[in-house]
Amino acid sequence: MVSDDHAGRVWHYRDFYRPPGTAPATSAPLWLVVGNCQAEALRILLDAVPQRPYRTARIPPVHELQRSDLRHLDDLLAETSVLVCQPIRDDYRGLPVGTSQLIERLPAGAKVVRWPVIRYAGLYPFQVIVRHPADRSVTPPPVPYHDLRTIVAARDHRPADAQWDVEVAAAQFRAVADASCAELARRERAHTDVGVSDVLLRHGAEAAHTINHPGNSVLAELATRVLRHQNVTLAVTPSPRTMLGSIHAPLEARVLAALGIDAAPRPKWQDMQRTWRPEEVHAIQLRWYETNPDYIALALERHAGTLELLGMSRAA
Repeated sequence: MVSDDHAGRVWHYRDFYRPPGTAPATSAPLWLVVGNCQAEALRILLDAVPQRPYRTARIPPVHELQRSDLRHLDDLLAETSVLVCQPIRDDYRGLPVGTSQLIERLPAGAKVVRWPVIRYAGLYPFQVIVRHPADRSVTPPPVPYHDLRTIVAARDHRPADAQWDVEVAAAQFRAVADASCAELARRERAHTDVGVSDVLLRHGAEAAHTINHPGNSVLAELATRVLRHQNVTLAVTPSPRTMLGSIHAPLEARVLAALGIDAAPRPKWQDMQRTWRPEEVHAIQLRWYETNPDYIALALERHAGTLELLGMSRAA
C-alpha cells in the first residue's frame, strides 16, 4: 500500500517520477539543476524566465536521493541538454551522484555549468555547521546550526546561566566576512564555472538568512550568471516570495554596524512555527553537547580559523 507521504512526494516531484514513456510537457531542451536546497531555489528562478529556451524539472535535493531514485535520475540525465550542478563528491551518501559521475551519464554534446555551494558567514560570524563523519545528517536542536560562543562555553563547562556572549571588535567582524568571501572565491576558482563570492558584501543584510541560505538577490545574481554562461541574455524575474526562508538567524546590530549595513537588527531566531531567543537556543544546545560531546572537538578543529579571527581561541 502506498503511503500518503510517498504519494505526496511523487506528486511534488512529478517531473522526476514521471512514468516511463511519458513525454515531458514541452520539447524544449532540459536544463537539469542538481544540488542541495539551493538548487530548487535556483531552478525556480530559471524556470520563471519569460521566453526561456529550455525547460527544467523539479527533483529532490541530492541529500534526499535514495537508491530507488537512481533510475528516475538516469532517465532525466538521458534527456539533459545542460547540467546545472553544484560540486558533489563521488559516491555521495553511497550513491553514484557525484558531479563527475553525473557528467559521465549525460548524452553526447550535453553541457555542464558548475555553481557553488553558497556559504556566507559575514552576517552571522558565530554561526557554523558541524558534520559528524558517523552521520552527517545530525544537527542540534532547536535550530540546525551551531554557535561558536556556545561551543566555547561547552568546552569550558560553563553553566547555562553564565555569561556566554563575547566582545568582538568591528575589525574582527569584517575579517570574518572577508575570510568567508575569500573561501567561497577559492572554492569557486577550483570547482565551478560561475560564482557569487564577489556580490555578497554589496547585498548587505539581504545576502543571507543563515550562513547556507542565500537571499533572493544573491540567488538572482547566480541565475543571471548561469544564463550568461550559456549565452542566454534574458532577464531573471525576481521571486515574489522569500526563497530559502524557512529559518532566519538573529542579525546583530554590532555586526551590521561593523559591515556598514543600514538595516534593522533581528533579535530572535525565526522559523515556520515559532521564534527562539538566542539565550534559549544557547541553553538547549549546551544540554545537547553534554550527550554529544564529539561536536565540541569537531567544531573547535573545523572552525579554528574563525575562532582565531574573532579572538575566541583559548589562550596558550
